[in-house]
Amino acid sequence: MEGHPHRQDPVLIPEELTESFQPILGQAVTLRPLRPEDADIEHAFVSGLSPETRANRLLGGAIRITREYIERLTTVDYARDMALAATVMLEDRETLLGVARYVLGADGRACEFAIVIADPWQGRGIGRRLMEKLISIARGRGIGRIYGDVLATNRPMLELMKRLGFALGRHPDDPALVRGERAP
Repeated sequence: MEGHPHRQDPVLIPEELTESFQPILGQAVTLRPLRPEDADIEHAFVSGLSPETRANRLLGGAIRITREYIERLTTVDYARDMALAATVMLEDRETLLGVARYVLGADGRACEFAIVIADPWQGRGIGRRLMEKLISIARGRGIGRIYGDVLATNRPMLELMKRLGFALGRHPDDPALVRGERAP
């Protein structure tokens, strides 16, 4: 689910979705749509993920971090899909802490989500807050089902999905994966 290479006019970014919150033991975090001009902070974010987090996010696979890859991640067709960034100001620079996104399926009734949180910020409620916002946006857009595939060994993510009301079951094609799904 590594994003669709959609181009769009930056004025169509749904900035009204921006909000701030105070995570556990941390500074104020801003949740907002991911933008094309976030390419530099997205590159630093992806490059800084631990091998374990990268493996969990990429379902065990490896991917080369190229400029084209980062552009695909930061260029979102917001009329159809959604990508939310969690950012914080550190040393007078905006730093990306996590990203949650969904891609609408061809039928327009279901979307697949993906989420990743930077290692030092895991366990502070940021992933839960991103997922709650992503689910709410999907509901508001009339999407009937949201689902995601997670490595069966990724216990923290499976626990988060359970707490968020996802039904967990076998992945239809890969025994190493668990599929979580729910109505938004």
